Amino acid sequence: MSAPVIYTIDSVSPVVASKITAGVAAAEAADGVAPVGDGPLRGLLEQAGAQHLLLATGPELLGYANVQHAGLANATAEAYVLPAERGKGLGTKLVEMALREGGPHTRAWAHGNLPAAQAVAARLGLTPLRELLQLRRELTTPELPELTIPDSVVVRTYQDGDDAELLRVNAAAFEWHPEQGAMSAQDLIDQRAEAWFDPAGLFLAFDAAEPERLLGFHWTKVHAGEPALGEVYVVGIDPTAQGRGLGATLTLAGLRHLRGLGLETVLLYVEGDNGPALRTYERLGFSRYRADVAYGLTSDNA
Repeated sequence: MSAPVIYTIDSVSPVVASKITAGVAAAEAADGVAPVGDGPLRGLLEQAGAQHLLLATGPELLGYANVQHAGLANATAEAYVLPAERGKGLGTKLVEMALREGGPHTRAWAHGNLPAAQAVAARLGLTPLRELLQLRRELTTPELPELTIPDSVVVRTYQDGDDAELLRVNAAAFEWHPEQGAMSAQDLIDQRAEAWFDPAGLFLAFDAAEPERLLGFHWTKVHAGEPALGEVYVVGIDPTAQGRGLGATLTLAGLRHLRGLGLETVLLYVEGDNGPALRTYERLGFSRYRADVAYGLTSDNA
């Protein structure tokens, strides 16, 4: 067999996309965590916005890296090598090339922060720059608190015509977030077209005194599988409405909805340094399940 070669391409054919997703599934089966997120996988067949690195010998795909926003300050990379091809230094070469492709500010995500990923980061002189925690909670024990909605707030689920306010609050709540804060009207349309989208699972809190003014939202999600998992997908609060307990209220409304669907477990993601959100979720019975870590060069050696 010839030596593996890494190719960089701007677009992916359906055949190559099928090989990439099959490799993601194989890595997830071996590691217990998917090495590439839903977003990059959804966009595999799009013709712009990402760089694709293929580690291959002829037609056989041995590994893959996805680079988003190459050359920009928010560039990110995700990569995997097939389980059978590990231990040969291929992961280090693939991540090194992905970082070169993305530029000096690129952050390489290590989902689950597995020992192999930590070793690659150490060999490349990378530092943990961001930690995204996955928290989980059983929906039956401990019992969910009762939901109490203050008179000053009206909570309902998503309706046609809510997009403008939803986008406004999302942009304000996640101004600091390189991915979520950049959600566009088309992104929202695309999200609603996903098979998992359920308008009954998107909770909106409006000011009772100004019924058109959205204060915050909680977007829930259900992951199909055996067993199915619920997710606190996104909770966003308008900065002008902070301090009113809306995050906890909306989160609880979504949790009770997910329990009503018969789900037993719910997960969520939260920044490791977001102390207020962590305290809110801990009070609601969540505990740490795993960590995803973004590695990169520090400002001193970038």
